Amino acid sequence: MSLDELADKEQSSSEEIQVAQSDSKFRSLNPGPIPIPAAPSIRSLVDSVSDERLDVMASHQSENGSGSISTASSTVSSIESEKAAYEYLAQTPIKSTDAHLVEFSEAMRTVAKALRRVAEGKAAAQAEAAEWKRKYELEMAHKQQSKIKGCGSCVSNDLDKLASQLTLETSASDQLGCCGKHGICSHEVLQDVVPGPIPRPNHKMVGRKASFKLSWGCNGDKNGQHKHDFVSFEKGDITTAERSNKQILLKWESPPQTVLFITKPNSNNVHVLCAEMVRWLKEHKNINVFVEPRVSKELLTEDSSYNFIQTWDNDEEIKLLHTKVDLIVTLGGDGTVLWAASLFKGPVPPVVAFSLGSLGFMTPFPSEQYRECLDNVLNGPFSITLRNRLQCHVIRDAAKDELVTEDPILVLNEVTIDRGISSYLTYLECYCDSSFVTCVQGDGLIISTTSGSTAYSLAAGGSMVHPQVPGILFTPICPHSLSFRPLILPEYVTLRVQVPYNSRGHAWASFDGKDRRQLSPGDALICSISPWPVPTACVMDSTTDFLRSIQEGLHWNLRKSQSFDGPRD
Repeated sequence: MSLDELADKEQSSSEEIQVAQSDSKFRSLNPGPIPIPAAPSIRSLVDSVSDERLDVMASHQSENGSGSISTASSTVSSIESEKAAYEYLAQTPIKSTDAHLVEFSEAMRTVAKALRRVAEGKAAAQAEAAEWKRKYELEMAHKQQSKIKGCGSCVSNDLDKLASQLTLETSASDQLGCCGKHGICSHEVLQDVVPGPIPRPNHKMVGRKASFKLSWGCNGDKNGQHKHDFVSFEKGDITTAERSNKQILLKWESPPQTVLFITKPNSNNVHVLCAEMVRWLKEHKNINVFVEPRVSKELLTEDSSYNFIQTWDNDEEIKLLHTKVDLIVTLGGDGTVLWAASLFKGPVPPVVAFSLGSLGFMTPFPSEQYRECLDNVLNGPFSITLRNRLQCHVIRDAAKDELVTEDPILVLNEVTIDRGISSYLTYLECYCDSSFVTCVQGDGLIISTTSGSTAYSLAAGGSMVHPQVPGILFTPICPHSLSFRPLILPEYVTLRVQVPYNSRGHAWASFDGKDRRQLSPGDALICSISPWPVPTACVMDSTTDFLRSIQEGLHWNLRKSQSFDGPRD
């Protein structure tokens, strides 16, 4: 193309641009929506700059009418260099700045959320505090306008007569009768104080609270458990009193007349002390003395002057022994106390245990001071510890009725179920009342009283428990699971341990370390707290004697003291 043709073409293009601009002026007269320009990007800026340079070059060439090709090419190259420069500016630095801004905005948003949550929590706390304050003010105002006129009780007929003389109304539910021996009733009647003149008779003055009744479970009738706890009712609110006082005192209503001696066999020191104590009680206290047949034979063989002592001849007389004996004196260790408790299947007289054995968890009295100790006990009052016993029944698979069982076995320490000589693990199914507890797989299971917590149960990993804490210890022996830890269950439950039919071997149950019995697949052992505890006399009180026994018998927490000459702050 020649220079003349290029000039004509540029001139025609300029005329077309002018015509288009004139058309756009006419079109702008027509009103329409005003477009909102968007923020230009780096790429758009580069394109606009290049377009402007091309327009300037075109206009410059049209004004001159001619131009050199070299000038045009140099202009185009400069435009391309500027374009490359803008594209380089749009790269990494701006992008990294945007990333930092995004991170900073996210952090600020997180802070804003945290501040908003704090403000909402503070507002909720203030609202809750205001609500509690309002409720407290209403309650105080209600208490100032109320007055307790009296309370009805259904303990006896005399109290019913007294309640009928009061001016308060009595609902029909208050007259249903007494709770019985397994429960406690309480009825609170509140009367509002109405200021001003005396109201009309049909005006309702009495605001009565709903009466309630606390009753014990019916399971206690089967195993002879009769609980007699005290529950106090203060203005209609239930507050349970202490289950037992800090210390239980025994006070004689009449002086004791008969003492039973239980001694450790095959011990010369015990035999000599027993003969001395028996003679002293008879000559100085005029006390009737019972001894075991073995001891009676030994004493009469040595000296015929001991013909005043009494004993029994058969097991039938042992069953009536609690009706003749007022006090039991044991000479030996804890095993002697266990033997003395096993002689009584029903009520047990108070036990005074003198320490003449290797361990003394239940034998707090020193034998050297027996005269002073017996004087304090015979004169009274003295502190006692009520030690619960377990009542155990073995139910055979062949038994048609579970009520037809073998004679109950009473234990003071624990019942142990182990695998005996079998090489297989014990497999036992355990139930607490009607709830399934677990399957025991291991060397065995210990069901212990709190008095036996310092015996086999402690050696198997169980905890030491104060003997007056009402509970049953459930301790596995070397279980096949590391998560199988000992339990302490409430005293009112009944435990059932059964050997399932798919057990690989038999199990063996021992009661206080003796009277071992085999449990075949299908047999079961039922354990519950006996209604007849063993009251043991205390030197000081129950807690002091217990702490002394674990400190002296087990050397509990005995360690070398740390020196005091270390670094000081």
